Amino acid sequence: MGEKNIKQAIIRRIRAIPRGTVMAYGDVAAAAGFPGRARLVARILSESDGDLPWHRVLRASGQIAFPPDSPLFAEQTQRLRAEGVRVENGRVKLRRSGPDLDALLWAPD
Repeated sequence: MGEKNIKQAIIRRIRAIPRGTVMAYGDVAAAAGFPGRARLVARILSESDGDLPWHRVLRASGQIAFPPDSPLFAEQTQRLRAEGVRVENGRVKLRRSGPDLDALLWAPD
């Protein structure tokens, strides 16, 4: 698949992130069919003209990627909170797919 098609697939995946939901750069890449291409997702977002829901994409740790004292950090925080996303100290608790390890280990039989 050519670079243009990869870019289009990633853009489609970014656009599909529902309001009030976030994804990590790597999760976006994997969901688009290109695991290991987190940096490409970041590059696509940095080159976009602002029409993508860029604020819904975070680091794998759930942390906002911009410096805490930057205008973009403040804007991303504000946009996420406006969608009902809880942001604490520049971080969002990401939900991971798959079974909850605590539930598997400690759930009563």
